Amino acid sequence: MKLKSLLIAVMLFLPALCFATENSIWVEATGNAQQSEVETPKEVKERAKVAAESNAVEKAVGTFVKSHTLVSNSQLAEDLIYAAARGKIEKIEVTEEGWDKTDRSLYQVKIKALVSPVFPERDQGLTIRLSLSKTDVKEGEEVKIFYQPTSDCYVYIFSIAADGSVTLLLPNSVNKDNFARAGKAYQFPADGSRMALKAMFLPGFNDSLAEEKIKIIATRKKEELLSLGFREGIFQVYDAASTGMISDLVRRLNHLDPTEWTEATAVYFLSK
Repeated sequence: MKLKSLLIAVMLFLPALCFATENSIWVEATGNAQQSEVETPKEVKERAKVAAESNAVEKAVGTFVKSHTLVSNSQLAEDLIYAAARGKIEKIEVTEEGWDKTDRSLYQVKIKALVSPVFPERDQGLTIRLSLSKTDVKEGEEVKIFYQPTSDCYVYIFSIAADGSVTLLLPNSVNKDNFARAGKAYQFPADGSRMALKAMFLPGFNDSLAEEKIKIIATRKKEELLSLGFREGIFQVYDAASTGMISDLVRRLNHLDPTEWTEATAVYFLSK
C-alpha cells in the first residue's frame, strides 16, 4: 500500500527575518529581596536589583515570542526560531527603590530596562542534520527524508501545505517510535516501509513550480509538543484554522532550554 502525502506544494513569498537587527524594547519590572540575619543592607539591595533585572528579561522574552507568534501555520518554518529567544539587558534605569513601609526587612526595586533578543548558537547543544533525496523534483516522484542527530533525541517531522495546513509525518499511527540515537543516520520513510511520500501539487495550484519545505524538530526528552488535530490516513493533520496548534507548539518549546531542542529545514523545488 502506497500512501501519498502533500509535501508543501506552495510558493512561499515571506519576508526575510533579520534577527541581528531586531529592535530592543523597554520594559518595566520590579524586584524584591527579604533581608536575612546574616546579610548587610547593601547585599539585600543588590539582590532586589538582580531580581528586577531577571523579571525584566523574562517579561521582554515573553513580548519577543508573542510579537512573532504565528498567525498562520504556513509561517512555522520561519518563526519557530523565536521559541529559543532569550534576552540581554542593554541599559537599565532605577525608577524607584526603598524599604517596604509595612515590612522593614523587605527591599523593593523598580526599573526600566532596555532588553534586546538573543538567539543562542545551536551548536552549543543538540543539533540535527537534515537533507532530502532530491532538490529538484517532478510531480509524482518519491521523496526521501534523511536526518542525523548529534545526541540521543526524539524527532518530529512536519510538512506544510499551500493552504496553511500542517501534517505531522513522524511520529504517526504506524511509526509511533520517534527516538533517534546520536550519530546514527536515519531515513524516512525507511527502506521496506509500506509508505511512500510523493511530491504532489495541491488541487487548484496553477503555477508550474513550487518551493517545498520539510521542518524537523528534535528534543532531548520525549515531549508532548502538540494537541490533537484530525487524522488523515496515518498522519496527524492540522488545518489552516488550527493556529492554536502553532501557538501551543511555540509555547511548549519556549519552556525548554535552548540546548534541549533544535530545528532544521530542508527545501526543494517541485515542477510539473
